[in-house]
Amino acid sequence: MLLAIDVGNTQTHLGVFRADELSHEWRMSTAPDRTADELALISGQFLDLVGLSFSREITGVTICSVVPPLTQELRQMTERYFGFPAVVVEPGTRTGIAIKIDNPREVGADRIANAVAANDMFPGEPSIVVDFGTAITVDAVSDKGEYLGGAITPGIETAAGALYQATAQIRRVELIAPGRAIGKSTVQAVQSGIVYGNAALIDGLVERISKEVGGNANVIATGGQAPIVVEHCKLVDRIEPDLTLVGLRLIFERNFEITE
Repeated sequence: MLLAIDVGNTQTHLGVFRADELSHEWRMSTAPDRTADELALISGQFLDLVGLSFSREITGVTICSVVPPLTQELRQMTERYFGFPAVVVEPGTRTGIAIKIDNPREVGADRIANAVAANDMFPGEPSIVVDFGTAITVDAVSDKGEYLGGAITPGIETAAGALYQATAQIRRVELIAPGRAIGKSTVQAVQSGIVYGNAALIDGLVERISKEVGGNANVIATGGQAPIVVEHCKLVDRIEPDLTLVGLRLIFERNFEITE
């Protein structure tokens, strides 16, 4: 079985695949100062919850990370506790897609994993992936299976946090959609601006990017905060909450064979 680990700036998403089926998944907060031993302890506890262990069932580990200190610690964790090296999404790793940007080394590993999964889901068709995380990324994949680049904007929690910090009279609110766009209170006004504003932002970017890839692109959303906004978007076709993990599985398979 394969353990896939997606390390974001705010959360880390872990999943266990049995062949191509995602059997179990968990989320934990990302702490950049965790050591390999601490990461092993946490991973082992997650596995133990479903009756799995390092030594008996897990035969492969794959990682994408946007937090460099944790990337190194996860490498060490895998070698020390699993007994084999991890497949890390980085320059030189076989992904099966061409990266058509000015400097391929600077693109986030999670964005590549998303593109791999989208291309596998819609082969021969253009795709757009909207990933809601600490930042919102909107990335384009061509009908030839090429990663073309995309757009980056602050995530909804990131934008909301900046608003709270920069204003004296606006307090933190629950990020849900109000009943109407015209807020009748400060709370509703903030909710409207963040939720409906981001929905309009995503639709606008998707419309522009779709034209650049020839139109009629499949639009997929992922990330823990996607459901908050996507419900109010007009141009997002579907939510795939495990898209990055699926991309990690596909990348692993292009580098090693999973032993069940």
